[in-house]
Amino acid sequence: MQTIKKVLNSSVVLVVDERGVERVLLGRGIGFGAKAGAEIPGSAVDQVFVALADADQRNLVELLAQIPAEFVELTRAIVADAEANGLHLDPHIYLALTDHLHFAVERQRRGLEVVNRLAWEMRTVYPVQYAVGQRAVVALRERLGVDLPADEAANVAFHLANAEVGKTGVDSMRIVELIRAITTIIQHTSTVQVNRDDLHSSRFVAHLQYFSERFFAGRLLESADDFLFSSLSERYPRAIASAERVRSFVLTEHGTALPNEEVAFLALHIARAAPD
Repeated sequence: MQTIKKVLNSSVVLVVDERGVERVLLGRGIGFGAKAGAEIPGSAVDQVFVALADADQRNLVELLAQIPAEFVELTRAIVADAEANGLHLDPHIYLALTDHLHFAVERQRRGLEVVNRLAWEMRTVYPVQYAVGQRAVVALRERLGVDLPADEAANVAFHLANAEVGKTGVDSMRIVELIRAITTIIQHTSTVQVNRDDLHSSRFVAHLQYFSERFFAGRLLESADDFLFSSLSERYPRAIASAERVRSFVLTEHGTALPNEEVAFLALHIARAAPD
């Protein structure tokens, strides 16, 4: 049995169980007319519990008390859409995304439009999350009458990607920023043009995504045999030169020396994506 400790809004209450563990409980109208001390049975199928692990999360809960309930309901609809499309999300997405949506709408109402310069990369690297974000923008317009810029879909996608269960420690922002930096280098040092809606660009960005995830997870490919690197150096010298520029960038910016195996595979994809 859960006991209400504090009503945050009509859709969010702070509860405590018999062991004294605090959690956030989300449910349509669950806080309407409710008072501290009231007991809530755990029978409603649409209730969502979010555990509180540290002070920062408790501060976010306090912030929810200042956010209208319709933003919580929007977040619930977005999460349901994401899960219906195969995403498995940590419950803390309800807190983080609700706060983000409220801020985005307030910013737009004040005429402060922020451009997401990583929107193309986000759409390419995380297409499912981006599609959910696009539908979220439509829902915001239909429910609140607020026209957010199309780039807002990428912001929603960032939150969804970061909240995916099983990807602990993966920061989608860092991944996409690294992809953008690498593509910029490659476009300036080779004939590859990445920012296009075609199969070659999609394949190339997919490789950079897998590389970036390995890079930040510390699982770079490495082999004692440099046969592939040596072969590509002879056959595709320009692609190797471009990949070497990426190696220099990563060493300078991140302090990590890329193995020849990673440079070789990058060069291989550069050669593949280059126009005939």
